[in-house]
Amino acid sequence: MLAIRLKRTGRSGHAQFRVIIQDSRAHPKRGKVVAYVGSYDPHTKTAALEHEEISEYLGNGAQPSDRVAKLLKKEGVKLPSWVKVAADKKRPVKNVEKMRRNAPPVDKQQSAEPVGEEQPTAEESPPTTDEPTSAPEPQLEEDQSSAEEEIPAEQPTEGTSPPSTPKSA
Repeated sequence: MLAIRLKRTGRSGHAQFRVIIQDSRAHPKRGKVVAYVGSYDPHTKTAALEHEEISEYLGNGAQPSDRVAKLLKKEGVKLPSWVKVAADKKRPVKNVEKMRRNAPPVDKQQSAEPVGEEQPTAEESPPTTDEPTSAPEPQLEEDQSSAEEEIPAEQPTEGTSPPSTPKSA
């Protein structure tokens, strides 16, 4: 029996699919392909299908996969009555409160303001000049120069001789 299925092509992380006609017992990557009848790009949601050829194979009993049946229905290919299109699976949504549609509405004024900058309000007045905004910085240059001036230079005292240096002859 023949199957109409998708064969993955494209590079890693960017899938492209070919719509192929193949024996249903064969694997899409390794089995012999009877016909290539179209392509599908899931990133742009575009499909290029050969409608007449697909209709011919469907009329002869080729079974489309669930995904291909949805794709064919979306593209307007007339499916036989025995082809059942699977309904979308209903699954519980995780973190419903994080969804955008459930978020509280955002005011336009808030969205117009830059995100990183906050404007001071009436309760938070900017600091005045009388109030220190931070701890005073130590004045290192003045402290070092005054410390050098306070230390007296070593002077020889009476009764001691200055250190002697060896005299060369």
